[in-house]
Amino acid sequence: MKSLRGVFPILAIPFDRNGAVDEMSLRRLVRFELDAGVDGLGLFGMASEVYALSDAERDRVASIVMEEVGSKVPVIMGSGSTGIEPAVALSKKMERAGAACLMVVPPYWMKPDPAQAEAYFTAVAAAVDIPIQIQDAPNATGVTLPTATLVKLAREVDNIQYVKVETNPSLPKITEIIHQSEGRLAVFGGGNGVYMYEELNRGAVGTMPSCEFPDVCVRIWRALQAGDGATARREFVRHLPLMRYGTQPGIAMAIHKEILRMGGIFETATVRIPNRDIDETTRQELKELIADMDLLALRWKQRS
Repeated sequence: MKSLRGVFPILAIPFDRNGAVDEMSLRRLVRFELDAGVDGLGLFGMASEVYALSDAERDRVASIVMEEVGSKVPVIMGSGSTGIEPAVALSKKMERAGAACLMVVPPYWMKPDPAQAEAYFTAVAAAVDIPIQIQDAPNATGVTLPTATLVKLAREVDNIQYVKVETNPSLPKITEIIHQSEGRLAVFGGGNGVYMYEELNRGAVGTMPSCEFPDVCVRIWRALQAGDGATARREFVRHLPLMRYGTQPGIAMAIHKEILRMGGIFETATVRIPNRDIDETTRQELKELIADMDLLALRWKQRS
């Protein structure tokens, strides 16, 4: 069942100038990602501003994305909540919406201990028939998931098959999980791809960065799969400043969206609170940063 591999960008959710979900921009974004050759898509992750969406908006976004994707690529959808009951209900809904896998965050209000985390993930996994990817992102959730807990869950629950590692430092933990789980857990990297090259070389089966540079990630992934480490390393090093620039707390989402706006994929770079817009200095820095990168996002609309 561990068939998910490669580049799965997390879709940003576009908003119009009035703050409503911009459905046409969302459709363009999905088409752009597919044209870039991604292996799958991530939806309702942190980079989707999922925390700022209403239930009705989440349902509508899922419907639009699945209409555009069809059966072309698998979609990993975020679920999880503040407790077992709402997490189970949301996970069932995302399965019905067409998710190929669920990216499940731990409870993030009252922090669970390891035994409570095990009970939570076990209950969610038992409620659905699709694979579970545990999202290990303590900087966002405030919950630390020990390697031993993750490995125990993978051994005891058949459909807990993936983990997205976004802890700091991520690289040693990826190595620990791969070795200690003995193949039961397949690892995806996150963190906007800042350690993508090293993560994949350590045995990660894929990456889930933001969605404005999928062509770059696809080139790195394919080069590594072909045994061409030199090309992969060159692409990674060349674009690492952009990946790094898009990790700034508070304005990261606006940076991702600004590039998509520059290319005409999004109509606006509008974000929702608690995210913030970028200022003109940041906008100019971003333009200078990507000036010689030939990103597909900046020329895709003309081509399409």
